[in-house]
Amino acid sequence: MTGDPVRAGPGRPAWDPNDVTGPAARGRAAEGSGIAMTDTQTSLPGRLAAVPGGEAETAVRADALSKRYGDVTAVREVSFSIRRGEVFAFLGPNGAGKTTTVRMLCTLARPSAGRASVAGFDVARQPRAVRRRIGLVFQEQTLDDRLTAEQNLRFHAVLYHVPRAQVRQRIDRALELVALADRRHDLVSTFSGGMARRLEIARGMLHTPAVLFLDEPTVGLDPQTRALVWEDVLRMRREEQVTIFLTTHYMDEAEYADRLAIIDYGRIVATGTPDELKRQVGADTVELVTSDDAAAARRLAAAGFRVRSGEEHLVVFAEDGEGLVPGLIEAAGVRVRSVHVHRPTLDDVFLHYTGRQIRDEPAGRALPMMARARTARR
Repeated sequence: MTGDPVRAGPGRPAWDPNDVTGPAARGRAAEGSGIAMTDTQTSLPGRLAAVPGGEAETAVRADALSKRYGDVTAVREVSFSIRRGEVFAFLGPNGAGKTTTVRMLCTLARPSAGRASVAGFDVARQPRAVRRRIGLVFQEQTLDDRLTAEQNLRFHAVLYHVPRAQVRQRIDRALELVALADRRHDLVSTFSGGMARRLEIARGMLHTPAVLFLDEPTVGLDPQTRALVWEDVLRMRREEQVTIFLTTHYMDEAEYADRLAIIDYGRIVATGTPDELKRQVGADTVELVTSDDAAAARRLAAAGFRVRSGEEHLVVFAEDGEGLVPGLIEAAGVRVRSVHVHRPTLDDVFLHYTGRQIRDEPAGRALPMMARARTARR
C-alpha cells in the first residue's frame, strides 16, 4: 500500500502520504492541524535551537500556573522547572490536573493565570515557536488505522514540514527506536495496543522535538507491554537527548523519572527525586522473626538500635536496612529465623503527602468533557 495515493471517499480526503513537499500537501496540513507549523521554512529548529534569555539548561518552566473552567479550578498555581535531557514525571490520580497542565504547556489550553515557557518560549505569547519544538503523545490513540505505520509517519512529516531529503532517514530512525521497522508497511489496524502506542511515540519523535510530552503513555497496557514501551522511551532519551515530560498514576512508572512532582487536587504537594521523596517519608524497617523475640529485643535496644515488638516479629528502624542486616543478626544474640527489609515506596510517599492512597477521581469532582471542549474552543 505504501506509495499509492489514498482514495477519496466519505470522510477521507485524497492525498499522497509519500508526497511531503508539494504545495497542496502543505496547504492541507496547515489547514487541518491546530498544532502544526503554519509558516514556511526549510528546516526545523529542533532540539539544538538556541534558547533565548540565558535559559539554555531549562527545558520547561511554570510559575504559578493555573487553569479554571468556570467555577472549577483544575490547576492551582503550580510552579516547577525541568532541566534539558531530564525525565520529569507528574504523579497523581485521575482528575488531579496532570493532563490540564500538559495542555497548557503544549498551547492547547490557555492559562487562566501564571506563566509558562517551553524551550525558552512563552506558551501564551509564542505558541507557534513552542509547537515547533515539542512532541505530544495523547492519552487517546490518534493514529489513522486505515494507513500503514510509515504512512502515518509521513503524514506527520507533512504537518511539521520536515524537509523532503530528511523524511526517509527520520522515519527509519523513529521506527528503529521503537523496534517497529519490520512493521512499517503494515496497517495500523493490525497492531496491538502496545505497538500502536509505540508508533505514536515514534511519531512524536519524528521531527526531533526539544521536549516530548507523554500523557499517561501506557494506560490500559499490560505490564509486559508497559515495560517494552519504557525501554523505547529511555532509549530515545539516551540516544536523542530529548527532554521527557511524563504524566502517570502508576507508581512503578514514576520510578523511571529523574525527578517527579506529586500533584493532588490541582496542587503540587511534593517535588524531588524518587529516592529523596522516599527518604523524607522515613527510615527503612527490618522485620526479624527470632527464636526468642523478647531476649533479642533487649539485646538490640542495649546495642543502640530503635526496636519495636510486634505480634509475631520485631521491627528495627534504620537508614540503611539492607546494610544493617548482618549487624542486627549478630546483635540479636539468638537464632534469627527470617529477615525482611522494607524500604519506603512511592505509595508510602503519596500516602504521606496526601493522606490517602492514589485513587481514581470521584465522579462528582471530574471536570465534564464538554466543559473542557467549550473552553478549549474559546
